[in-house]
Amino acid sequence: MYSSWKEFIAYESQQEYYKSIVSVVQRDAQSFPVYPERKNIFAAFAKCPIEKTKVVILGQDPYHNRNEAHGLSFSVPIGITIPPSLRNIYKELESDLGIKPATHGNLNAWAEQGVLLLNSSLTVMQNKPASHKDIGWHTFTDRAISLVNELDQPIVFMLWGGHAKKKRALLTNPKHLILEATHPSPLSAHNGFFGCKHFSKSEQFFSQNNATPIVWTIT
Repeated sequence: MYSSWKEFIAYESQQEYYKSIVSVVQRDAQSFPVYPERKNIFAAFAKCPIEKTKVVILGQDPYHNRNEAHGLSFSVPIGITIPPSLRNIYKELESDLGIKPATHGNLNAWAEQGVLLLNSSLTVMQNKPASHKDIGWHTFTDRAISLVNELDQPIVFMLWGGHAKKKRALLTNPKHLILEATHPSPLSAHNGFFGCKHFSKSEQFFSQNNATPIVWTIT
């Protein structure tokens, strides 16, 4: 068991599969911009220390448009147009808890409270969605998810969409709450994401376990 994400990343970075990831990313970066910036690739871990993890929200891969990805799933920097999926997350949050949608898409406030906003792939090439989905990142992030699963504290996993639901096999700890819904994308949100009430269900779960809930309001 690792005591920190820094320790986890240090160990994984010595593995052959990880060295292969680095090689591919460096090669691709010679021809195309790769997102997020190198300094933000591990932002989800930096913002949410492992021992403070309370909620895990899984995305697929980073935004592939310029200036959008900054290392947190579904999140964009302040000043960038809120993406459609995040707009739908805000809509569900308002319907569920009455929280008015934020005017920006930066989810740092969630991450700093213990929401691990993790993408399955941590890099992507500009304008090439899912371009790094098969280079080894899934091994890395699956191991990270498995590590969170082992934590002896109540954690809520929000699995949105078929890709995220596949990670359920990694979640074996009975202390945790696993919530599933369709993806918040405009293509699927009306088929089960809207009305899923995952935010209020997480509040109830933390209350039942005498844990402080996440403040979902973003100012």
